Amino acid sequence: MRRLVIALPLLLSACASVTADPQTGLYARPVGNAPATANLTPYSPDLICLQQAALTSHKTRPRVAVGRIDDLTGKRDFYTGANITQGIALFAQSALSRAGLPQVERGDRDISDYELKAAMEHVLSDTPDQAGNEPDNFRKVYAGQIAGSDYYISGGLTELNYNIRSDGVDLRAGGTGSDDPAGSFVSRRFVMNIALDLRLIDTRSQEIRRVTAYQKQIVGREVKPGLFTLLDGTMLDLSGGFSEMEPIQLGVRTLVERSVYDFAAGLYGMGPSVCRNGGVPAAESPDNHPDSRNAVEPRPPYQGPYLDRSRWGTPTRR
Repeated sequence: MRRLVIALPLLLSACASVTADPQTGLYARPVGNAPATANLTPYSPDLICLQQAALTSHKTRPRVAVGRIDDLTGKRDFYTGANITQGIALFAQSALSRAGLPQVERGDRDISDYELKAAMEHVLSDTPDQAGNEPDNFRKVYAGQIAGSDYYISGGLTELNYNIRSDGVDLRAGGTGSDDPAGSFVSRRFVMNIALDLRLIDTRSQEIRRVTAYQKQIVGREVKPGLFTLLDGTMLDLSGGFSEMEPIQLGVRTLVERSVYDFAAGLYGMGPSVCRNGGVPAAESPDNHPDSRNAVEPRPPYQGPYLDRSRWGTPTRR
């Protein structure tokens, strides 16, 4: 017994070795080998269908930018931080891409602004190996080279309501004797919801052309059966079960894609239900033809005077 007590710490220290595998360079091999897969929602096929329908009918595709889409719920945990993803604007950009609408970047301009500044100072080149050999070896900057947006999307996640409903059953049964078997069964369900409010804004006029307000419920459940009995003087206590919850952040992406579908259908001048058939164009009906109630009214060409920038100097082409 004494030898076992002495050997046990040595055995544990061997199990806790921090020597890396010389072949892989790893202390421990990570578990799991699931491949990366497309992150789709029930509305992703509808957005792709909308893109294909717009290409087939040669619809005009306005340029769209994504502005601030913030988490406005104010729900934070001391240890884990925000309960809702802070990347909602990225969800919107992915959804616009699936809908086939061209985009311009307005969120992260650090690199583009730096390179524009460096180009204007004639220190940025696309052929830096020729530096010092060619006098014009710098990137040229031209007036009007940055694409503008026609519309932009802004808004926020506005609701996060926990446990709007919970229900379940907790059952325990067994004999009255000390040796009689007993069992238990627990089943619970929890429901919460989130809501998103977005708006589509005309970049030039600042008019709000369309507003969406959608909510989605998130469900979770838990099932736990158990058994307790005595077998020939041996106690047996067995329990199992599972719990699962719909991903909250995937629910946010679903809300974003539902809103972007409305925006994209309106910008394309299509009916709101043209592709709301699991990604398959719906049969022709009056509801699926261009609907003036759904379409975003095209912006008329600008006819007014342009802002006089003569006091800033005339842009020169280098």
